[in-house]
Amino acid sequence: MNTHNKLFRFVALGEILWDVFPSGRVFGGAPANFACSTAEIARTVTEVGMISAVGQDELGNEALNALQERGVVTQFVQRVSQPTGRVDVELLADKSASYKFAKDCAWDNLAWDDSLQEHLDQTHAICFGTLAQRSTKSRATIQKCIESTNQDTLIVFDINLRPPFHTDTIIMSSLEQCNVLKLNEEELPIVAKLAGIHGTTHQQLTQLAHQFGLKAIALTLGPRGAVLFRDGELSECAGIDTNVVDTVGAGDAFTGQFVLGLLLDWELERINRRAIEVAAYVCSQKGATPSLPDRFQVS
Repeated sequence: MNTHNKLFRFVALGEILWDVFPSGRVFGGAPANFACSTAEIARTVTEVGMISAVGQDELGNEALNALQERGVVTQFVQRVSQPTGRVDVELLADKSASYKFAKDCAWDNLAWDDSLQEHLDQTHAICFGTLAQRSTKSRATIQKCIESTNQDTLIVFDINLRPPFHTDTIIMSSLEQCNVLKLNEEELPIVAKLAGIHGTTHQQLTQLAHQFGLKAIALTLGPRGAVLFRDGELSECAGIDTNVVDTVGAGDAFTGQFVLGLLLDWELERINRRAIEVAAYVCSQKGATPSLPDRFQVS
């Protein structure tokens, strides 16, 4: 399953959009952020592509350019008649963000194409979330893409809840389709309630892994670090003090490093520490996909 001498093929599945801040617009969308960060930290060992859609507009052109500049393959990014996605972002006092999403965007109209089948069958990791499943059409395509992967593929569900664009059904069906889960401390109680699990964080992660047949779980705790779970083993790492500019994209960078570490079979503690370092750096920069220093390069 080698691709052009690269060890791994990653696919980011879902929304491409522009985050519109009071100071201007920045390229984003959780899957796009994941793709850009992963392509940067592992450019010598991965081929990272996106399956998504943009409009036949200037923002669509700029989005494709932004992906390509960061080394992301755009062969399977569709051009559709609906406008390229955008989100109005408001930064709150604690430097976290609130989001207002435009309706019926290009990424809501992602269609299945038979040419995706062979590509997906040769994929080592695919990452998806809940937001791109808000439309019936894109949701059906995303599910078809996941079903088209091979039995060894890491199917990564990065929940990334954006109310009101998720339902209990979408969360539960996605949990049943994935084999790797990434969520944050606000999302864990929601998932725990849906799954009917209780207890300490460790107990909840263990129960989630057992109930849904998960190979690994990442629970991010913001500035307090993260907890990783794999094969009964737990890693808890503290956060890193950093001058936070904004937190947009930090979780997506964490996910990229987390999944890469799983594929490289790193020790859990090493994966956790490196993912926290990458996420902290993204927090210290403006926008979701800043250029990353060479020290984060995986080869």
